[in-house]
Amino acid sequence: MELAYIPSPSRGVIHLGPIPLRGYAFCIIIGVFVAVWLGNKRWVARGGRVGTVADIAVWAVPFGLVGGRLYHVITDYELYFSEGRDWVDAFKIWEGGLGIWGAIALGALGAWIGCRRRGIPLPAYADAVAPGIAFAQAIGRWGNWFNQELYGRPTDLPWALKITSSTDGRVPGTYHPTFLYESLWCIGVALLVIWADRRFKLGHGRAFALYVAAYCAGRAWIEYMRVDDAHHILGVRLNVWTALVVFLLAVTYLVVSAKKRPGREAVVEPGASGDDADAEVEGGTETDAGTADAKKAEGDKTEGGKAEGETAEADASDAAEDEKEPSDEAESATKKA
Repeated sequence: MELAYIPSPSRGVIHLGPIPLRGYAFCIIIGVFVAVWLGNKRWVARGGRVGTVADIAVWAVPFGLVGGRLYHVITDYELYFSEGRDWVDAFKIWEGGLGIWGAIALGALGAWIGCRRRGIPLPAYADAVAPGIAFAQAIGRWGNWFNQELYGRPTDLPWALKITSSTDGRVPGTYHPTFLYESLWCIGVALLVIWADRRFKLGHGRAFALYVAAYCAGRAWIEYMRVDDAHHILGVRLNVWTALVVFLLAVTYLVVSAKKRPGREAVVEPGASGDDADAEVEGGTETDAGTADAKKAEGDKTEGGKAEGETAEADASDAAEDEKEPSDEAESATKKA
């Protein structure tokens, strides 16, 4: 008997006239805004300029979306290119299907391009945005809830997910809400990175590496619970292998980087402090600066006038002495006569 469960939405899209409003897309968009907002706060705290994170995100986000979609289509190509399927569906990103591995890989490429254009080290930028990315994933996973996808094995637990759709081979019933498990795990990862970054002053990409390692550790066991179709290697789902390999790479980077480049970058965005000071003068202290300059000029003028007066007085004194000497000589000659 089902006493409690998490209901699935009856539909994942609402039409506002001819415009479809999709829950999956809204979750992705909200996640991106949260990532940029938090990344900007962390970047400024590290000494960067306001707006730099958003400027680089203009490169990173589109690359990430393309990478995420490519990974999904390549690893699940039979959904789009097998008999009876329409390959055009591979471009319908709003219907779901983004692989985080491809999103991070190509998203990093886009961020690298943006950082190169701004003269910013990519590792420092990655450290700033790492917790925001984890929060974005936590929000984005709710898009799977709207699409009734990526659930786990059947269960009768009170927090089971109720699947009502029978599309694409789904069997209605109650299942482990793996989307919820991953969402909560990502929140924990974000909080872990924020704490560790403050406690250990992580730099040179180590905060991002910690995020990757922690996410992969959770993704491995969550992926193992899923029952949707997937490719297997040696009886294990492909994404489990991917999580294991990426986890080992992230941990290796953490260890090697800590030994070779300990500490944190002193400067993350060259010229940011000077530009901020200039902006402050232009914004509100220009009058004060002008007043200070005027006072300085007046002081210089006063000192110059004083010095000039002292010089003239000294010259007059010397002239008086010169006049006195001939008079003394004339008086002496008169006495002798």
